[in-house]
Amino acid sequence: MSTIDAIGGVATAASPHGKRSGIRGFVRWLAFCMERRRTRLALLELTDDQLADIGISRCDAYREGLRPFYD
Repeated sequence: MSTIDAIGGVATAASPHGKRSGIRGFVRWLAFCMERRRTRLALLELTDDQLADIGISRCDAYREGLRPFYD
């Protein structure tokens, strides 16, 4: 599990409202993926000193930042 994944999660409880809950779930998942992508891009913009402050290397930042939004 990556650090980004540990920050937040998406509730996956089923709803009795049928298809609408599926659409809402998809929208929630998509919003979560977009937020994850935004934070990964922000990670790529940090300086080496800032990365050292949070305890990761530039290589780790690139590895995390270049992952696809859905991963």
